[in-house]
Amino acid sequence: MNLQHHYVDFDDVRLHYVDAGDGPLMLFVHGFPEFWHAWQAQLAEFSRDHHAVAPDLRGHNLSGKPTDVKAYRPKHLVADLRRLIDHLGGRPAIVVAHDWGGAAAWNLAAAHPEYIEKLVIINSPHPVAFARALRDSPAQQQASAYMNWLRRPGAAEKLLEDDCARLAAMLSQSTADPRWLTPELLARYREAWTQPGAMDASLNFYRASPLHPATPEEPGAAALDLRPEDFAVRVPTLAIWGERDTALLPGLLDGLEALVPQLTLKRIPDASHWVIHERPAQVNRII
Repeated sequence: MNLQHHYVDFDDVRLHYVDAGDGPLMLFVHGFPEFWHAWQAQLAEFSRDHHAVAPDLRGHNLSGKPTDVKAYRPKHLVADLRRLIDHLGGRPAIVVAHDWGGAAAWNLAAAHPEYIEKLVIINSPHPVAFARALRDSPAQQQASAYMNWLRRPGAAEKLLEDDCARLAAMLSQSTADPRWLTPELLARYREAWTQPGAMDASLNFYRASPLHPATPEEPGAAALDLRPEDFAVRVPTLAIWGERDTALLPGLLDGLEALVPQLTLKRIPDASHWVIHERPAQVNRII
């Protein structure tokens, strides 16, 4: 696999991405606290017959890092994906997305289905299902309590302390199989986390979103009234879910077929939120 690094300048942000291969566009969109490198196994597999592309989301690693929290609202994340697909000349693309990348991809698919040929979502809740669970499910509220900590002032400084010890521990404690967390890989992650401004910018994804548990100061998801028809996803969609995800509970899948009529659901019972690392070959086969 011959990975190439590129930058593209849009009017409000510069995005970094890597690509390999030729053919139909296949876009891989990471979440927090990751960067393009999360998709190494998928880039190797799918670049054999696709143009496989993995960007750094805004605020992460080598992409631009706007300082205004409002620059991380969902509409801007969707616009980044649209503009990148247009820049690459790959509309409609196959979009594969995890965690926060999935949040952007769900919104892209709902608002602009013409950009997506097929959607693959990995451990990332549909916004309507997530809002409902954050409002009504005490178990999901407890599982998502960390989001409110990440939204606080000073969280970035805490995460950067002791060579990013808290983030490294978060990964090791929440995975079902820590063998993928090699010293070499953690060194790559620390390099991305310590890019100037990256830690604070990446936390703006949490600060800009109303999808978080209620606090005494903010109602969070409890104040939202998301109309399911506004977020219906009508493109063929594959959802892959590691069921040992401690942050995003399997109950988030309940009723998903009502929001996503062309849904295929693959559960992996003994994998966690980090299923793409724990079970790369299995994930590739399912895709």
